[in-house]
Amino acid sequence: MMTSSLGGLVTAVTELADGRLVMMLDVERILAETTQYDDALMLKDLKPVAERDATVFFADDSSVARAQITRTLDALGIKHIGAINGRAAWEELQKMAAYATGSGRTMKDLVQLVLTDVEMPEMDGYILTKSIKSDPRFAGIPVVMHSSLSGADNQQLGFSVGVDEYVPKFEPQRLAQTLTRLMQLKPRED
Repeated sequence: MMTSSLGGLVTAVTELADGRLVMMLDVERILAETTQYDDALMLKDLKPVAERDATVFFADDSSVARAQITRTLDALGIKHIGAINGRAAWEELQKMAAYATGSGRTMKDLVQLVLTDVEMPEMDGYILTKSIKSDPRFAGIPVVMHSSLSGADNQQLGFSVGVDEYVPKFEPQRLAQTLTRLMQLKPRED
């Protein structure tokens, strides 16, 4: 029986072959709630970019990760659009692509980079990446996987479906460096 002290930390319960029940915990949320992240310290060296029209589309089912991505992009001054899973991201990206085509623009005019988690319900980051990379409307838009699954096998699978870069979660400096490099953004001169 789960206690209320666990709150929303349990994401699922599964039964093992021997009949024992195992609770699956939201590791990202546990880390966020037990570790004191100092946004000012983690983001202090990030410089806003000069390009004010730069937009990143991101997909992540973790509210903790979405908040960290948002804070990083806000610190860089990069516009962003987010989705809570791969399917929602793909549906929104398709709507945007239809709009771009209908208005005589390209998707690259609307979104300069897609950032995706790997493990998400309804559609994972591998399928999302493969869908983006196989659709000519998204030509030239880099896809970056942003995941807590940063092992060599996960990265290899990501590269096999066309991902351009693989960045571990909760490293805002590295994420910022990767995004600005792939989007060819320069720091703003104030």
